[in-house]
Amino acid sequence: MHPGAHPPENTAIVLSVSGRSATYGELDAAANRVSHLFRSLGLETGDHVALVVDNSIEFFELLWGAHYAGLLYTAISTRLTPEEIAYIVQDCGAGALVVSAAYAETAVALDGLVPDTVARLSVGGEIDGYRAVEDAAAEHPSTPIEGVRIGGKDMLYSSGTTGRPKGIKPKDLTVPIDEAPIIVVPILRDMLGVGPESVYLSPAPQYHAAPLRFTMAVHQLGGTVVMMEKFTPETALQAIADHGVTHTQMVPTMFVRLLRLPEETRAAADLSSLKVVMHAAAPCPVDVKQQMIDWLGPIIHEYYASTEACGLTWVTSEQWLSHPGTVGKAAIGVPHVVGDDGQELPVGEIGTVYFSDGPPFEYHNDPVKTAEAHDSRGWATAGDIGRLDEDGFLHLTDRKSFMIITGGVNVYPQEAENVLISEPTVLDAAVFGIPHADFGEQVHAVVQMVEPVAPEDEAAEAERLIALCRSRLADVKCPRSLDFRAELPRHDTGKLYKRLLVDEYKAQAAQA
Repeated sequence: MHPGAHPPENTAIVLSVSGRSATYGELDAAANRVSHLFRSLGLETGDHVALVVDNSIEFFELLWGAHYAGLLYTAISTRLTPEEIAYIVQDCGAGALVVSAAYAETAVALDGLVPDTVARLSVGGEIDGYRAVEDAAAEHPSTPIEGVRIGGKDMLYSSGTTGRPKGIKPKDLTVPIDEAPIIVVPILRDMLGVGPESVYLSPAPQYHAAPLRFTMAVHQLGGTVVMMEKFTPETALQAIADHGVTHTQMVPTMFVRLLRLPEETRAAADLSSLKVVMHAAAPCPVDVKQQMIDWLGPIIHEYYASTEACGLTWVTSEQWLSHPGTVGKAAIGVPHVVGDDGQELPVGEIGTVYFSDGPPFEYHNDPVKTAEAHDSRGWATAGDIGRLDEDGFLHLTDRKSFMIITGGVNVYPQEAENVLISEPTVLDAAVFGIPHADFGEQVHAVVQMVEPVAPEDEAAEAERLIALCRSRLADVKCPRSLDFRAELPRHDTGKLYKRLLVDEYKAQAAQA
C-alpha cells in the first residue's frame, strides 16, 4: 500500500502547531510530481537521494516521491555540521541533495564539500545555488511514473554516538511498489491495530529511523499522522487532546519531561483517546516507566531495536510489570547473549547481545565494520550489553563502548544514570569514565537539574546525589565526582552524545 491507495479525501498528515495538513490525494499527487522530478535529474531505480529537511509536509512529499521512484533515501540530521553532512552525502553516493531553507547557511557551506555532480534542491524557500523543489516539481505530472515501479527504501545512517555514522544498506530493491511494506507495518497493523481510523502522534525529528519508518508505515495503513514541529510536553498533551490521538511513540527523555510537569497540568490533560504509547531508542529507568504506567494505565509498549533492524524485542505493560526493566521478548530474530570468548552465555549472565535469524544487513562501503558486527555464526549485534532471564525476556545493561573500567572492575553507567534520573529534581544525567592516575578511570556524572543549582550550593547538592546513588547501588558503580550543566548533549531523538562529554574531559585531563 501507499498514499495513492487510500481514499483521496482522508487526511494523511497534520502539523500539530501550524495546523497545516494534506489529504492522501494531495500527498500522492505531490509525491508523483517529485518522483518525476527525480527521474528528470537522471536518478533511476536503486540510485540515491539525501535529505536535510525539517519536520514538514514537504518532507513526506520527498520521501514518498523517492519511494515512488524506487530510490534509496537517506534522511540526515539537521543538527550535523556541514562537514558531517558532506561525509554522508558522499559516502552514500547521493545523486541529489535536498535541504530545507531553514538551513540555508549549512547548505551554502556545503559548497566545495559536496561534488558538483550532486543535484542541489531546496524546499520551503530559496537557497543560493539550489533549485526550489516546489518550482521544479510543478513542471511535472501528478500521475504515477509509467511501467513497473519498484518501491524505494530508506538507507539510514547510525547516529554516530560512538564514532563515524555508518550507512545501513538495504538488501533488496526488486519489490513492486504495491508490495513493498515499510518494515514496521506488521507491528502497527497486527500487534497494535493501526488502520484508517488511527491517529498517530509523531513528536520526534523525522530523520531518525523510528519516526521515519513508523510514520510512513501509518501512511501505508491509511491512518492520520499528527507531526510535531518540535516536542514540548505541553504541546504534546495538547496535540493528543486536539486531534484525538490513538497511538504515539516517544523516548524516555520525553517521559521525564512529561512527568516533571505540574500535577495539575497532567491531571487536566484529556488523554482519553490514547490506546497505545510506544517507547524505544534509549533505556528507560524503571521508576520513570512505572510512573508512566501509573498515570496512563497499561497502554505502554516498549521495543528494542536498532537502525540496522537485525532483530527486535517487544514488551507490553503487563509483561513489563512482571519483569521490571525488561525490553521484551523476541518479535524479530532470536536474541543471544555472548561472552568475550564468543560462546553463548547461560541465562542471567551479562554479555553482548546478538540476534540470529533476523533480517540481514551490511554497512555501506565498510566491509570491516560489517564483519565486526557479525560473528562466525552470522549472528549480528549493534553493540549493546544485556542478559536474558529465565522466561526469555531481554534486559539491557548498556552499550559496550560506554563501559567504565575502574580499578579492574567493569561498570555499566546506565545503572547510576537510572538512579539519578529517577530523582524528581533531576531532568537529565550522564555517567561516564574520566581518566584517573590510580584506577585508570573514575566514575563521573554530569547532571541537568529541573531548577538550576546556585553555585554556592553545588558542592552540597553533588554530595546529596552521589549519596543517593550509594543508597541504591554498590559503591564502585557510583560517581566519585559530579558536575552540573544547563543542558546535556542529548539529541531530540533521545540519543545521548556521551562521546562528546568523554572527549571533553579527556582533553581537560591531558592539559592538566
